[in-house]
Amino acid sequence: MTSLSEVLNALVKQGYTLDFNLKSSQLSGGENPIQEFPEQFLIDRHYRFEGESDPDDEAIVYAISSIDGKIKGIFVNGYGTSSESTGDELIKQLKARTD
Repeated sequence: MTSLSEVLNALVKQGYTLDFNLKSSQLSGGENPIQEFPEQFLIDRHYRFEGESDPDDEAIVYAISSIDGKIKGIFVNGYGTSSESTGDELIKQLKARTD
């Protein structure tokens, strides 16, 4: 998989259906659970994309799930010059799944 959209589509097919980037009504109470309870979530895998000619196209896609596997979603963050400090801080709070 080489494009961002291909990775996102593949992750959705694997059950990563929540968008952890937005506070939306699909999330309990309208709040983002990884912001409220980061200790309950793990990074299952991540994919890094580099813009061919534009550094602003750089992004990392994180497949994130709850420890019990009942909640699965996607978080997209820029990196380098595109990085958002709020997203960076959130990701630093999450551990990688090891199993």
